[in-house]
Amino acid sequence: MERRELGASGLTVPVVGMGTWQTFDVRGAEPEANARAIVHEAIDAGANLFDSSPMYGEAERVLGGGIGDRRHECLVATKVWTPSGEEGREQMDRALGYYGGRVDLYQVHNLVAWPEHLDTLDRLRDEGRVVAIGATTGRAAQFDELAEVMRTGRITAIQIPYNPAEREVEREILPLAADLGLGVVVMRPLGGGSLAASPPRPEDLAPLSELGVTTWAQALLKWILSDERCHVVIPATSKRGRMTENAAAGDPPWLGPDERDLVARLATS
Repeated sequence: MERRELGASGLTVPVVGMGTWQTFDVRGAEPEANARAIVHEAIDAGANLFDSSPMYGEAERVLGGGIGDRRHECLVATKVWTPSGEEGREQMDRALGYYGGRVDLYQVHNLVAWPEHLDTLDRLRDEGRVVAIGATTGRAAQFDELAEVMRTGRITAIQIPYNPAEREVEREILPLAADLGLGVVVMRPLGGGSLAASPPRPEDLAPLSELGVTTWAQALLKWILSDERCHVVIPATSKRGRMTENAAAGDPPWLGPDERDLVARLATS
């Protein structure tokens, strides 16, 4: 799988990683064993960046348990999500406990109380417990504020939604990230599952077969990764076998303008 430098973060990331929203918010031996199997499958496939958040219920804890003694093989991205600075520090302490005392990319989730949280994250980075700092938002209404944070010089990566049906980031956020040299993590690459749920006919995907595309999910992931401003996509799944399939989208060749237009038309028709 291709790997890319995540801006000036100091991290080299696989272009396909894995999210944990909804899928890892589980309790009990059987669902947690399933999560562990998916994590190990992703690592084995080279998709070894995992993203989580305290907003996702049990996901941070379940991810930490799933990684287990393979922490040295992984990159972990998580988030702080609270208007309280004190609670934010508690969230960070818990996450550092889950992930062996280090988080590779620590992000301010949905820009909540970002000035105060960045102060704490700066200190953790200076202490070597955080490698890189980022900020996220899933709402276009916050893009102006996100741009403000990007221009502070205090973060080295952003996480934003991008897929053929959600292209608002093309107007300002992606060009600004490129200008500033920021890493870009892409959430909702499959539209939160809605795009993947309505695949086109196999014959419609046939023109992409020479580029290694065998499934609709791979076409959607390659559509994003063919934009060099995007460094890693993080589709979530609770199904075994799916991360192996997703990881295959991380190999070049990439889509050209005509192929990207085809995928966009199929996704929005």
